[in-house]
Amino acid sequence: EVMYAAGGQAYVYLCYGIHHLFNVVVSAKDDPQAVLIRAIHPTEGQDAMQHRRRMAKLTTTGPGTLTQALGIRTEHNGTDLTATRIWIADMGVEAPTRHIITGPRIGVNYAGADALLPYRYRIAPSHLR
Repeated sequence: EVMYAAGGQAYVYLCYGIHHLFNVVVSAKDDPQAVLIRAIHPTEGQDAMQHRRRMAKLTTTGPGTLTQALGIRTEHNGTDLTATRIWIADMGVEAPTRHIITGPRIGVNYAGADALLPYRYRIAPSHLR
């Protein structure tokens, strides 16, 4: 249902009964489009994230580990991402186009030829701060 809402909403669902996945609804009402947030490079709050992950070393390089580190669960589904519970903020960080890597989607072999579309974006590891 939340996929059909106006952009700016969190779409959070449980994958394989284990991992909470965090997506951002990005289109107009009744146009179901969302972007899966697969990983983050945290610059603050690492202690809290490490505590939530219960790991000696903090990792947030997969969609399941990211949501665990951020404390995002299915109860956050439908959350307004312009409010105060979970939000996306412009911190003024820019990634030059030449530092952005694109690649095929992962884990969607059922999508046939669409699985090969370059819809996976990330910042080159050598350019993360």
